[in-house]
Amino acid sequence: MKHADPLAPPEAESSRTEERPLISCIVPAFNSERYLGEALDSILAQTYRPIEIIVADDGSTDGTAAIVASYEARVRYVSQPTTGPPATRNLGLGAALGAFVGFLDADDLWHPEKLARQMARFEAHAELDLCITHVQNFWTEELRDEGNRLREHRRAQPMPGYGSTTLLACRRLFDEIGGFNTDLWFADAVEWFARAREHGAVMETIPETLVYHRLHPGGITRRRTEASRDEWLTFVKHSLDRRRRGTPDSDARQ
Repeated sequence: MKHADPLAPPEAESSRTEERPLISCIVPAFNSERYLGEALDSILAQTYRPIEIIVADDGSTDGTAAIVASYEARVRYVSQPTTGPPATRNLGLGAALGAFVGFLDADDLWHPEKLARQMARFEAHAELDLCITHVQNFWTEELRDEGNRLREHRRAQPMPGYGSTTLLACRRLFDEIGGFNTDLWFADAVEWFARAREHGAVMETIPETLVYHRLHPGGITRRRTEASRDEWLTFVKHSLDRRRRGTPDSDARQ
């Protein structure tokens, strides 16, 4: 797959970054030593400043903490006993200091202009609450055959990213509608977007592909396919039931 180098160095920073709002970049991690450095480098390559980077560790037993430590003061580290992806994102959210919040999974990558282009939309539209981008899947070498087989499939094409890795949101929106639903492991981001919609949040989708989602054998959805499918079916059923009753999705928030 050919795309702009997500690890390209940032442009010279403006001397007026102190006038810009801080963005908290949260990286949820669980036994993520293989790809975590690439994810962190793609955040450090962002042309937007100021940013803070927080790795929220969900009880890793590998070298995740050591990788974070190698970045010294550039990355903050918080941890908890293994609780699950949404609780880990909420852990990072609790440590965040920024007026804006973004999330990057430890095996994915951001385009260097991701945050800058999203912040430009917030600057242009004061009423905006959240902004997402398009996302491009890419396959690791271990899954090369699968990637080749799906080359013309819609999964191989850029698509709107209704997930946490494309999201940039005002922190106040999380304060208003809550964090990610800890009862869910796979559909928590979609459930959060549903609550944001019910809340009347103003959202914009950027047509550019600014996030790259890595498909690899260790991905949680691939490892727990049956559990993922069952959770999605349960989420869809509950959502439809709430709509029939006229009950807001916000009743499910954590």
